[in-house]
Amino acid sequence: MSSSVQLFRDQKYHELKRQCIQQRRLFEDPEFPASDESLFYQTAPSRKAEWKRPKDLCEDPHLFVNGISSHDLHQGTLGNCWFVAACSCLALRETLWQQVIPDFNEQEWDAKNPEKYAGIFRFRFWCFGEWTEVVVDDLLPTVDGKLIYCHSNVKNEFWSALLEKAYAKLAGSYEALDGGSAADAIVDFTGAVAESIDLVQGKYGEIISEQMKLFEDLLKVHKRGGLISCYIAASSGSTNEAETEMGLVIGHAYAVTAIRKLRLGERLVFSFKAEKLFMIRLRNPWGKREWNGPWSDNSEEWKKVNNSERKSLGLTLENDGEFWMTFEDWCKNFTDVDICRIVNTSYFSIHKTWEKKMMHGAWAKNSEPLLNRSGGCFDNRETFLQNPQVGITVFCEYVFDVKKTEDKVLVSLQQEDRRKYKKEGKGDSIPIGFEILKVEDNRSCRLHKLTVQERVATSPYINTRTVFLKRILKQGRYILIPTTYHPGIITKFILRLFTDVPSKLRELKADKPKMTCWSLLCGYPRRVTQIKIHSAEGLQKQDRSGGADPYVLIKCENQNIRSSVQHDTTSAIFDTQVIFYRKNIDSPIIVQVWNSNVLCDQFLGQAVLAALPSDPREEQTLQLRGRGSREAAEVPGHITVKVFSSDDLVEL
Repeated sequence: MSSSVQLFRDQKYHELKRQCIQQRRLFEDPEFPASDESLFYQTAPSRKAEWKRPKDLCEDPHLFVNGISSHDLHQGTLGNCWFVAACSCLALRETLWQQVIPDFNEQEWDAKNPEKYAGIFRFRFWCFGEWTEVVVDDLLPTVDGKLIYCHSNVKNEFWSALLEKAYAKLAGSYEALDGGSAADAIVDFTGAVAESIDLVQGKYGEIISEQMKLFEDLLKVHKRGGLISCYIAASSGSTNEAETEMGLVIGHAYAVTAIRKLRLGERLVFSFKAEKLFMIRLRNPWGKREWNGPWSDNSEEWKKVNNSERKSLGLTLENDGEFWMTFEDWCKNFTDVDICRIVNTSYFSIHKTWEKKMMHGAWAKNSEPLLNRSGGCFDNRETFLQNPQVGITVFCEYVFDVKKTEDKVLVSLQQEDRRKYKKEGKGDSIPIGFEILKVEDNRSCRLHKLTVQERVATSPYINTRTVFLKRILKQGRYILIPTTYHPGIITKFILRLFTDVPSKLRELKADKPKMTCWSLLCGYPRRVTQIKIHSAEGLQKQDRSGGADPYVLIKCENQNIRSSVQHDTTSAIFDTQVIFYRKNIDSPIIVQVWNSNVLCDQFLGQAVLAALPSDPREEQTLQLRGRGSREAAEVPGHITVKVFSSDDLVEL
C-alpha cells in the first residue's frame, strides 16, 4: 500500500485521540454526529434509535474476539447484505483486512490501561485510486440495547459495526448503504480490479467446457488472494429476498469462502461415480438459511464421506450459514458472480506479475466540439471522438503501445462513487464503457475521424461502478476511449491498465502538432496524410524454400516508419497504419518493401505516393517499381493501400 494516505474531512486520528485523552473525554465526531442525519436521508427506521457506546452494551468490549473470521458478521435491518458479504470475504485475507483496520492492536480496548480508551477508531478505504483514512467515534445505533445494523455473533465484538459506521460516513449516511454491490465494497477495501460475469448469458450452467474454464479461473483468483461474491438476480416473476426451492435467497449477496478441486479415493470414486469433485463453499451474510440441495448440511452426500475423509479433502460441515455446493450446481443456481482480482504488481513474486498504469480523468461538457469531452458511446457517431485527455477533464482518449508480438491486457474503468449523491436523488451509477481502437503506429495527436483505424475491443456498457475487460492485443499502438453511454454526462473516472511488459500510457492532448518557435524557422505542417498498408503480394522469392521475410518502410520527409517483419511469405498481410503531418506538400511519400536478412536487408520495390487531398480514398493496388521516380521500371509484386489526405489538420 502507498505510504500516502488521504485524510477524510482532514481528521487526524492520533491528534484527536491525544486531545481526548488529555481532556479526559470520549470522542464525539462532529463530521458524522450521533443523530438522525447520519442514519437516514429519506426513510427513518421503524423505531427511534438510541446511540450507545460498546461499553454501554456489554461489560468487556473488544474490537476482535478470538481473531477475525468470516463467521463474525450478521447483517441487521439494513439492506446491505452486499457490504456484509464483502466483509466476510475480507476477513479471509489477513494482509487485506490489516490494511482496512490499521494498527488494530493499538485500537483494541486495553482493560489494563482504560485511560487509553478515547472512543475513537480509524479505518482505511481505497477511494477512487487513493487510500483514505476515515475516523469515527464508537457511538452505534441501537434499539432495546441491541445493535440494529451489522453486528458480530459475539456480543462483545465490534469490529464489523465500527467498520460499517466508517463506510456509512464515507457514503453520507447508513441509509445510503441500502442496496449496492459486493464488488464495489471489495474494491473499496482492497483496491482490487472488479469483473462481473453473467452466468446465465454465458451459459455456464449448460456448457461444461466454459464451466471448467470459469472454475479454473476462480480457483486461481482465490488462491492468489482475490475475493469472490455471487448472487441470484431477481427476474420479472420473483422478488428480492424471496427464497428458491433450494433454499437460496434471491437478490442476496453470498461470499465465496473456499474453492476446491478434489481427487477422490477409490471408495469415494465408487460412491460418486467420478474421480474428481469440483466444489465451492459459500456464506450467507445472515448466518442462516442455507442451500438444501446436494452437499447441503443434511444431504445424503455427506453420509457417504467419513470424518477422516472429510478432513483429508478439506471439507468441513458447520451449521452457520456456510455451505458447500458442486460447482455445476452453483453455475445452475446463481446468475451473477463478482470477481475481485488482487493484481500482482510486485517484482519479487513467484507468480505472474503485471505492469500497472493508472490515470484520473473526467467527462466534461462543452459546446465547442474540439473542447467537448462528453461525446457518448460509439453509437453517437457525430460526437464519439469528442473525447478528452487526461487530468480532470472529461472523456479521455488514451494511447498505449503493445511491444510484444501480442500481449494480454487488463483494463478497469471506474466512475466515482455516487452513493454520496443519494440525498439529491442522483445516487445511481451511470452506464459507462470503453472502446479500444488500433491506430497509426506513430499517432501522437487526438483522433478526429475514423478512417483506417480498427475497432478491436468494446467493453460491456452497464450502470455499474466498474467496467472490466480482458483482451489479447497484437503488437502496435492503440487508443482507449472511455465513455458514458449517453453524451453530455458529467462525472469523474479512473482508468487502470495492466500489461505483461512495461507499456506507455498517456493521454492525447493536442488536436494537431504544437506551434513552437522552431515552427517559425522550419515551417509548420500544411497537410495531414493517413496511410494504411494492407498487404504486399507477388513478391520476388528470396530463399530456397520459395519465400521471403518482407516488411514495409514508409518514408515522409524526415520520418521513417517500419512495420513488423512477416516471415516466410511472398504474400504478406501488414495492416500497418501511419499518419504524417507534412510541411513540404510537394514531396511525395514513399512506401518501400524490403526483405529482412541477417547481414543486409534487400530492397524489393517501392511505390511513390503524391497523397493529394483529391486522390481517391478507396483501397487501391499499386505496382511495385524500382528506386527513382513514379515511372521507374516495374519489379515483381504489388501493394494494397488506403490513403487519406486533408489540408485541415483536425479532420483526421
